[in-house]
Amino acid sequence: MARPAFRVDAVLVQAVIAGALSFAHLHELADAAGQTGWKGWAYPISVDLLLVAAWRRLRSDGPSRLAWSWFLIALVASLGANVATAGFLDLAHPPAWLRFGIAGWPALAFLGGTLLAHSHTANDPEPNPPAPAVSAPAPEADRESAPEPQPEPAPLPAAEDTPALTPAASAPAGPPVPTALVDHARKLAADHHTRTGSPIDTDTLRARLGVPPHLADAIAAQLT
Repeated sequence: MARPAFRVDAVLVQAVIAGALSFAHLHELADAAGQTGWKGWAYPISVDLLLVAAWRRLRSDGPSRLAWSWFLIALVASLGANVATAGFLDLAHPPAWLRFGIAGWPALAFLGGTLLAHSHTANDPEPNPPAPAVSAPAPEADRESAPEPQPEPAPLPAAEDTPALTPAASAPAGPPVPTALVDHARKLAADHHTRTGSPIDTDTLRARLGVPPHLADAIAAQLT
């Protein structure tokens, strides 16, 4: 089987060239601000890694203010270095605000990287609580084989001792549902309505909660 011919991706080549130029400009700016030696090389790596981390957060978890904020911060740092090294600043005598920004960047980048790696957004899935155990009905054969005991008739009370009958309480509709499960179902319904613009249906709610159909119907009845 013949191997496919090697083709050069023009977009990838352009990305490598742009990344190399941006890296060189960031290093030149850091060196001019007094960050010499290995510190001058670590500065552009920090800026590019923060930019990649924010972009990856946007692609994996969707748009959020946290990811967009740190993406713009890293983009401004990279773009500012490209502009500053084009002759708009006297790098032989860098201004005080530039030296201050370069010196404070490591702490800012560490904060941004930590927040991007360990914070959770509203779109993150919540763990589903375990479904309550539902007792299985007894087999019909066991019900028929085991005779039910017949209670002995109680003596009838006198007419004057008979208490007034009270109306029977209505039986609850459906199986009992834990309050925590109903609260979690409300969160799922609100999230579904926010993302789709329509109320959640019973089948989707049952799939998200992982409960039997009759329990899903009872939960949906309490959400309406």
